[in-house]
Amino acid sequence: MAYKISEDCISCGTCAAECPVEAIAEGTNQYEINADVCISCGNCANVCPVGAPSED
Repeated sequence: MAYKISEDCISCGTCAAECPVEAIAEGTNQYEINADVCISCGNCANVCPVGAPSED
């Protein structure tokens, strides 16, 4: 199951830098995860300072 980024995102970009498959990109108001590319590794959730990514 792919991860999703909640509205708690502070747009710091830490998660995107840690994604091994480049599934995370800057969206209009926050970072977003492409569910079709996400491999559910959890790297984004492990490094996020506010805990915004979680499994959908």
